Amino acid sequence: MDMRQLGYFVAVFEQGSISAAARHLDVAQPSVSAALLALENELGVVLFIRLPRGVKATEEGERLYSQACQILSQLQAVQASFKKPAKRLQFRLGLVRALGVERMSALLKDFNSQLPGLELHLVEPDEPCDARIINIRQLKAGELYQPLWSDAYLLALPAQHPLCAKAQISMDDFKKLPLIKRTPCDAWDQLQTALNRHNIKADIRANIHTIEYAIGLVGAGIGCALVPAFESHRNRAEMQTRPLELPLAERQLVLAFDKNQQHQSAVKTLCEVAKKQ
Repeated sequence: MDMRQLGYFVAVFEQGSISAAARHLDVAQPSVSAALLALENELGVVLFIRLPRGVKATEEGERLYSQACQILSQLQAVQASFKKPAKRLQFRLGLVRALGVERMSALLKDFNSQLPGLELHLVEPDEPCDARIINIRQLKAGELYQPLWSDAYLLALPAQHPLCAKAQISMDDFKKLPLIKRTPCDAWDQLQTALNRHNIKADIRANIHTIEYAIGLVGAGIGCALVPAFESHRNRAEMQTRPLELPLAERQLVLAFDKNQQHQSAVKTLCEVAKKQ
C-alpha cells in the first residue's frame, strides 16, 4: 500500500466513478483501476461495488475512506512543516479611482494566485510603484502599457426622477438639474465644457471624490451624477442610469509600467492576467 493508491482511492470515493476520478487526477483511467485492484487485493476486501454508472463504496470502503483521509492529511502536514516559507514579494500597484470593485477584485485575485508569497501594496498612481492602472492619457514618457478596459459614462438619477422616463438625456435636461460633481473625472470636464457652450449653469449640490459617495447621494435624491457604465450600477433599486445624447469620450484604462523596473517577472505575470480580463 502506498500514498498514490490511497490518493486514487479517495478520488474515486469522492468523485463517484473511476472515470471521473481519472479526469480529476489528470491520469489515465487504467492507472486508477489498477491501483484500486492492487489495494483491494492487499487488504483482502472489496472497496467498491461497480455499477453501470459509477461505483458505490462498500462498508469496508466507507471505513477505509475516513482512515485514508487522516493519513493523507497527516502526510501533507509533515510535508508542509518542512517547506521553507516563500520569500515575500513586495509589489506596489498604483491605482486611479473608480476602477470597479468587481473587476479589480477578479484581476487581483488572479494575480495573487499566480505568485506565491506576493505582498501587494495598493497606492496612489503618482507614488513610487512597480506598475500602475491609469487612464491612458496619464502615461509618462517611456512607459509601456497593456490595454485593460474602456469605460463609457452614464448619468445616474434617483429612481423616481422624471427623467427616468426618457431613453436619453439631452443638454436641455441639464437646465436646473441638481448635479453631484465628482473629481477627478474626465467625463465631468467634457460635460462642463458642453454646458458652457450651451450657456447652461451647472446646479452643483455636492462636490465629492469617489463613486461610492456619488452613488449614495444619487440614491438619497440629492442630485444626479456621471458614473462609469459598470454592470453593478445598473441593478440598483435606488437609482437608474441613462446615456447622454452628448457623446462623451470613453475612459481608456491601461496597465502601465517601466520596462526597466525591478520586478519584471511579476509585471509580466500581471500583464498576462490583464489580457484575460
